[in-house]
Amino acid sequence: MAITYYSTWNLDQTTPLIVGVAVAAAAYAGRYGIQAWNAFKARPPTAKLRKFYEGGFQPTMTKREAALILGVRESTPPDKVKEAHRRVMVANHPDAGGSHYLASKINEAKDVMLGKTKGGGSAF
Repeated sequence: MAITYYSTWNLDQTTPLIVGVAVAAAAYAGRYGIQAWNAFKARPPTAKLRKFYEGGFQPTMTKREAALILGVRESTPPDKVKEAHRRVMVANHPDAGGSHYLASKINEAKDVMLGKTKGGGSAF
Protein backbone atom coordinates (compact mmCIF):
# COMPACT_ATOMS: atom_id res chain seq x y z
CA MET A 1 0.00 0.00 0.00
CA ALA A 2 1.50 3.32 -1.08
CA ILE A 3 1.05 6.44 1.00
CA THR A 4 0.67 9.68 -0.89
CA TYR A 5 1.31 12.97 0.84
CA TYR A 6 -0.52 16.01 -0.35
CA SER A 7 0.84 19.45 0.50
CA THR A 8 -1.59 22.17 1.33
CA TRP A 9 0.90 24.72 -0.08
CA ASN A 10 1.74 25.01 -3.70
CA LEU A 11 3.92 27.36 -5.73
CA ASP A 12 1.04 29.64 -6.64
CA GLN A 13 0.39 30.33 -2.96
CA THR A 14 4.01 30.89 -1.85
CA THR A 15 5.01 33.34 -4.57
CA PRO A 16 2.91 36.26 -3.23
CA LEU A 17 4.21 35.56 0.27
CA ILE A 18 7.86 35.68 -0.86
CA VAL A 19 7.25 38.83 -2.89
CA GLY A 20 5.53 40.47 0.09
CA VAL A 21 8.43 39.66 2.43
CA ALA A 22 10.93 40.99 -0.13
CA VAL A 23 8.98 44.26 -0.54
CA ALA A 24 8.77 44.70 3.25
CA ALA A 25 12.52 44.06 3.60
CA ALA A 26 13.28 46.59 0.87
CA ALA A 27 11.02 49.15 2.57
CA TYR A 28 12.73 48.68 5.95
CA ALA A 29 16.17 48.91 4.32
CA GLY A 30 15.16 52.09 2.51
CA ARG A 31 13.79 53.59 5.72
CA TYR A 32 17.02 52.76 7.56
CA GLY A 33 19.08 54.22 4.72
CA ILE A 34 17.15 57.50 4.78
CA GLN A 35 17.50 57.77 8.57
CA ALA A 36 21.23 57.08 8.35
CA TRP A 37 21.67 59.68 5.60
CA ASN A 38 19.77 62.33 7.61
CA ALA A 39 21.87 61.57 10.69
CA PHE A 40 25.04 61.85 8.58
CA LYS A 41 23.97 65.23 7.18
CA ALA A 42 23.01 66.55 10.63
CA ARG A 43 26.32 65.75 12.32
CA PRO A 44 28.62 68.68 13.07
CA PRO A 45 31.62 69.10 10.78
CA THR A 46 34.89 67.84 12.20
CA ALA A 47 38.38 68.74 11.14
CA LYS A 48 40.23 65.66 10.05
CA LEU A 49 43.47 67.34 9.17
CA ARG A 50 45.81 69.00 11.60
CA LYS A 51 45.59 72.77 11.48
CA PHE A 52 48.89 74.47 10.78
CA TYR A 53 49.95 78.08 11.17
CA GLU A 54 48.24 80.20 8.55
CA GLY A 55 49.19 83.79 8.10
CA GLY A 56 51.93 86.20 7.30
CA PHE A 57 55.04 86.66 9.35
CA GLN A 58 55.59 89.57 11.69
CA PRO A 59 58.59 91.84 11.01
CA THR A 60 60.23 90.71 14.25
CA MET A 61 59.52 87.13 15.25
CA THR A 62 58.04 86.68 18.70
CA LYS A 63 58.18 83.57 20.82
CA ARG A 64 54.49 83.03 20.20
CA GLU A 65 54.94 83.15 16.43
CA ALA A 66 57.96 80.84 16.66
CA ALA A 67 55.91 78.33 18.66
CA LEU A 68 53.11 78.48 16.08
CA ILE A 69 55.54 77.88 13.22
CA LEU A 70 57.09 74.85 14.92
CA GLY A 71 53.77 73.53 16.21
CA VAL A 72 54.79 73.52 19.89
CA ARG A 73 53.89 75.45 23.04
CA GLU A 74 55.89 78.46 24.15
CA SER A 75 57.04 76.55 27.25
CA THR A 76 58.30 73.48 25.34
CA PRO A 77 61.68 72.12 26.50
CA PRO A 78 64.67 72.53 24.14
CA ASP A 79 64.86 68.88 23.13
CA LYS A 80 61.22 68.93 21.97
CA VAL A 81 61.87 72.20 20.11
CA LYS A 82 64.77 70.58 18.25
CA GLU A 83 62.61 67.57 17.43
CA ALA A 84 59.79 69.80 16.13
CA HIS A 85 62.30 71.85 14.12
CA ARG A 86 63.64 68.71 12.49
CA ARG A 87 60.13 67.46 11.64
CA VAL A 88 59.08 70.78 10.06
CA MET A 89 62.41 71.23 8.31
CA VAL A 90 62.25 67.78 6.71
CA ALA A 91 58.92 68.75 5.15
CA ASN A 92 60.12 72.19 3.98
CA HIS A 93 63.84 71.79 3.22
CA PRO A 94 65.02 73.61 0.07
CA ASP A 95 66.91 70.52 -1.13
CA ALA A 96 63.62 68.61 -1.12
CA GLY A 97 61.73 71.27 -3.08
CA GLY A 98 60.88 73.58 -0.19
CA SER A 99 61.22 77.33 -0.06
CA HIS A 100 64.43 79.05 1.09
CA TYR A 101 62.29 81.73 2.71
CA LEU A 102 60.28 79.22 4.75
CA ALA A 103 63.45 77.36 5.72
CA SER A 104 64.96 80.60 7.03
CA LYS A 105 61.78 81.33 9.01
CA ILE A 106 61.78 77.82 10.47
CA ASN A 107 65.42 78.20 11.50
CA GLU A 108 64.67 81.63 12.97
CA ALA A 109 61.76 80.13 14.92
CA LYS A 110 64.07 77.48 16.38
CA ASP A 111 66.59 80.14 17.38
CA VAL A 112 63.92 82.26 19.05
CA MET A 113 62.54 79.26 20.95
CA LEU A 114 66.01 78.23 22.12
CA GLY A 115 66.86 81.80 23.13
CA LYS A 116 69.77 82.15 20.68
CA THR A 117 68.42 85.37 19.23
CA LYS A 118 66.12 88.20 20.18
CA GLY A 119 64.09 87.78 17.00
CA GLY A 120 66.01 90.29 14.91
CA GLY A 121 64.54 89.10 11.62
CA SER A 122 65.48 86.75 8.87
CA ALA A 123 67.88 87.25 6.01
CA PHE A 124 64.93 87.93 3.69
